[in-house]
Amino acid sequence: MAGVLIGFAIVGVVIFVGYLAGRYELAGRDAGQVLSRTAFFITNPALLFTILATADLQAVFSAYAPVALLASVASALLYVLLSRLWFRRRAAETAVGAMTGSFVNANNIGIPIAVYALGDATPVAPVLLVQLLILVPFYLAFLDISSGGKASFARIASQPVRNPMIIASILGVLVALTGLDIPEPVYEPLVLLGGAAVPLVLLAFGMSLRGSRPLGARGVRTEVIVATLIKTAFMPVITYVLARFAFGLEDELLFGAVVMSALPTAQNTFLFASRYNRGVPIARDVVVLTSALAVPSLIIVTALLA
Repeated sequence: MAGVLIGFAIVGVVIFVGYLAGRYELAGRDAGQVLSRTAFFITNPALLFTILATADLQAVFSAYAPVALLASVASALLYVLLSRLWFRRRAAETAVGAMTGSFVNANNIGIPIAVYALGDATPVAPVLLVQLLILVPFYLAFLDISSGGKASFARIASQPVRNPMIIASILGVLVALTGLDIPEPVYEPLVLLGGAAVPLVLLAFGMSLRGSRPLGARGVRTEVIVATLIKTAFMPVITYVLARFAFGLEDELLFGAVVMSALPTAQNTFLFASRYNRGVPIARDVVVLTSALAVPSLIIVTALLA
């Protein structure tokens, strides 16, 4: 457990360095966005490809994918139920709230946390694939319809395959399944680029925290608090129950599944909310709050399961 806590401390230090760099604009005002785009389009895909190309796919995907899907669905349904009983909002705003309570930041924070807490970023891939191949198309279609638009099947169906990390993950899976031998001059540059993924992501995330004011938007504080509690507390608990008792996971697999579920809300939820102009304050505040609460949540998970 001491090694895992040291890993969290390392992650926290780099995030804090990013925050200071963003606050004092050491690399310019837009440095965080530049680093995020670099990680999204280059270093994170390289890391996921090199990991999956040599991974034990059967063990990883059979363990994590169904747990991630069921935990996300259960968390979203809980938010919808509480919304109907407690605070009634339009369908689109309710969908955004459900997303913030059930989507994990697997592509940004998930990779460095998995590397330092689990010693392997492989568990990130099935969670990422479940969210982007199954859940995101569903929510986009729902937001299209509930916002008064017409859902375009081509646009929604092509959303996952336009994501570079999904493309890299699929290619890595194909290499692992076929046993293809990648030439060293091709593979080693990808390893080198993948090595830059973790520090870039953590610095960019730290920069994004500058000026954040959680619960700053009035009128949606109840929704923000409910979604935050579901994401931070309920989702790890329901993941543990599903992983331990429904799928029989133990030791490292159980710990990995719960750690992935305890990650903060995915920043993509804010992007989707902004795209449809529905529930934007909810998504923004939940992302900030769950990011702050993820640290104590992960420490508790580590103390109990590591």
